[in-house]
Amino acid sequence: MPKSSRFRSAQTVTVLAVTQLIGWGTTFDMLGVMGRVVAPDLGLANEVVFAGLTIMMVVSAIVGPATGRWLGRYGAARVLSAASLTFALGLLVLAAANGIVLYASAWIIIGIGGACGLSAPAYTAVVEREGANGKRVIAILMLFTGLSSAIFWPILSLLNEAVGWRLTFLVCAALQFFVCLPLHLFALPKPVATHVEGGTAEIAPVPLSKAKQRKAFLLIAAATTISTFVTFGISPSLLEIFRQSGASPAFALQLGSARGILGISARFLDMLLGRRGNPMLSAAMGISLMMMSFVIMLVASPSTPLLVTFVLFYGFGTGVMTVARALLPLALFSPSEFGLQSARLSLPQNLANAIAPVIFTAILDRAGTGPALAACAVLAALSLIFVLMLMALVRGARASESAILNVS
Repeated sequence: MPKSSRFRSAQTVTVLAVTQLIGWGTTFDMLGVMGRVVAPDLGLANEVVFAGLTIMMVVSAIVGPATGRWLGRYGAARVLSAASLTFALGLLVLAAANGIVLYASAWIIIGIGGACGLSAPAYTAVVEREGANGKRVIAILMLFTGLSSAIFWPILSLLNEAVGWRLTFLVCAALQFFVCLPLHLFALPKPVATHVEGGTAEIAPVPLSKAKQRKAFLLIAAATTISTFVTFGISPSLLEIFRQSGASPAFALQLGSARGILGISARFLDMLLGRRGNPMLSAAMGISLMMMSFVIMLVASPSTPLLVTFVLFYGFGTGVMTVARALLPLALFSPSEFGLQSARLSLPQNLANAIAPVIFTAILDRAGTGPALAACAVLAALSLIFVLMLMALVRGARASESAILNVS
């Protein structure tokens, strides 16, 4: 890779890593530290305060398809800049909240910002600047953004102790306005992917007819929505599952931390594979590991080795699937379509993220660990079936293209 290209890629990663870390850290991850601090001051129950995340995800899901159109019309830099302004406004409202109305309104605003500024728009910015070769850059970016809670939880905790939660939210708003907004407007390299008819940005990596493109999109949507439903649903209940399986509270925390490290390790592996990686194979491997982890927990007697094995399989599987979920649209659609397709996929995914914790918590509390893990195993198997169907569709399309080329 020429030095100029390496510098552009490094600049893109640096800008987006900083803004995505701030974006996730000051919004979605923030309640992990601030939720129980805010609740008594506002006179709200903890579950009501944490419902802010549900509001955020539902609003992001609803706005997601419109974001795809805005990305195509205005480009990722402008959409990300609008997100920074929207986040800043939402955090200002949150700092001024004195009850349920302003609190909920703040999360509605933050949800709009999430649709325009988190994950898919940032990946679209990469593809605009890297084209179909953006897989490695996206994997690198995801490696950094996976650390958002680890970086921001201590920062938010220290700020809250020093100045209180309202000024902490004002600092978060200032980060969005004075750091993220200028970086999005002025520091991102100019896009290089062209949208000229017949240009490389218009060429899909897989030769699919319109009907097969729709089928491929539906298969991706089904596989990724089910997998994210499982991971988001089980994540808040992992410590309870470990405890019900015989782990001490301290050991359960160690297992939970190890799962996060394994997830980051999986992202690092995808970064090393770069353009040689295949998102469909990665998705199949990730979901298979997740499914095996649930089956192992169901059929084996609870023990320390069992829990360690579960964390190894589940942690690595979810990490691999997280990267694959972001890259699957780029493996099937042209770079110029990436933003639109990714934003369309965010609708079912974010809705699943919003309702999954409630459903899995209810299953765990009312039926116990076994039925919760069985539901996860069944859903993972269903997701794997959809990925295998997608792979078969791609193989058929490529075989047909080869046959046509051989005849001609």
